[in-house]
Amino acid sequence: MVVLNVIYVVVAVLLLFGAAVFVHEYGHYWMAKRRGLKIEEFAIGFGPKLVSWMRDGVMWSWRWIPAGGFVKLPQMVTSDALEGSSGDVDKLPPVSPWSKILVAFAGPVMNVIFAFVIAGLIYFVGLPVAVNPSVIGHVEEDSEEFKLGIREGDLIVQVGGEMVKSWQDVQLLTALARTNVLEVLAARNGERKQYQLSAKVYDLLGLKMLELYPRDHPVVALVQPDSPAEKSGLKENDRFISFGGVPVVGQQQLIDLIQKRGGEPTEVLVQRGEETLSLSVTPAIIDSEKKTGRIGAMLTSDATIVYRVMKPGPKPWELVADVWDKTVRTFSALIHHKQTGVGAKDLSGPVGILAMLAAWVNTDYRLALNFLVLLNVNLAILNLLPIPVLDGGHILLAIVEKIRRRPISGKLIEYTTAAFAVLLISFMLYVTFFDLRRFSLFKAMFSKDVQIEQVDEPGKSAPATAK
Repeated sequence: MVVLNVIYVVVAVLLLFGAAVFVHEYGHYWMAKRRGLKIEEFAIGFGPKLVSWMRDGVMWSWRWIPAGGFVKLPQMVTSDALEGSSGDVDKLPPVSPWSKILVAFAGPVMNVIFAFVIAGLIYFVGLPVAVNPSVIGHVEEDSEEFKLGIREGDLIVQVGGEMVKSWQDVQLLTALARTNVLEVLAARNGERKQYQLSAKVYDLLGLKMLELYPRDHPVVALVQPDSPAEKSGLKENDRFISFGGVPVVGQQQLIDLIQKRGGEPTEVLVQRGEETLSLSVTPAIIDSEKKTGRIGAMLTSDATIVYRVMKPGPKPWELVADVWDKTVRTFSALIHHKQTGVGAKDLSGPVGILAMLAAWVNTDYRLALNFLVLLNVNLAILNLLPIPVLDGGHILLAIVEKIRRRPISGKLIEYTTAAFAVLLISFMLYVTFFDLRRFSLFKAMFSKDVQIEQVDEPGKSAPATAK
């Protein structure tokens, strides 16, 4: 069953991601054919060819690296760095700037159309929505949040003036906020109170989060080699019950307990399968003055993530509008990175995108389709940026050509495009480096317990699947 699930996830990811690339490139292909441009090749992926065939004078290929695709149009003078030699352009008839603009614009338009098609499908099959109410777990007594009056069991209602329904909403609004001090509205027994809370940047994620956490039991997601955790006998999927005799009720509480025991042998009670084990761990001292401890284990939660299927799903235009809003918020956070702390390192390249898509496929195909809507809208927006190599760069160059009323030097275009291709590839390698550093987080997503509830009648729900 495990092998079949792996095969299912891999095949589904390649098909879904390949579909997003295909519709984009087909937009270029279709418009180029209508405008009479010469088409040499239609490729999905980069690098060596996996399979290829000729049809109507066009080489069709599927390549080894599933990081995009291209349609080779020598009259568009595309980048040799990405697509190989463009051939002898001088022997081909010139193409009008208007044709170049239409061909370049057709790819992103197809992604937007595809996003609406998928959103329409989601409307009929339904969309699982996380039921993860933002109930606060353990609050340390000497913390600023406790001093302000926040207690375990309080429900976060608003962050930065915007309503939240889940911890995902809380984390997203906090990460993208332009300030690290946010207004948080919390409710207790029907009464609401507003707080000014400071967010902290966490090195592992590179994003800021409120120092408030859900109620759960921490689970070991990853044990670093030769760490105090490994030496103590801790293993992946161990569930913390107590630390130093103190019952563990949340990740932050456990982190606080570990930090306070630097250099001190401490009894740890964990649950491993059906067994309850007592281990001894001595947190390594990472701050000699404060004797701050660290055990070298990455933590996740044991809480089962519950999704309730919303059927019919959101209206297609509402779903696309929501994706657009999140994309705009992300770009805004990047532009104001000094205030938000969000930078290029927090973006995902092909590796991160494929990993996220795989995680959603493994959870529920409808969540994977929802992610595909986001992916297509983002592909459309990113490709319209006025950067050579991208579609927006072709549009910009064509507009300049139209204004000048004469073609731009082919060599100048090729050199400029090649230079930006190198920059683009370098950027991809940069974000991929951080994607690989987040690999353990992607891995943890696969081990999360998930329950999908199908709502059959108003007010009633029944578990449909669990992983």
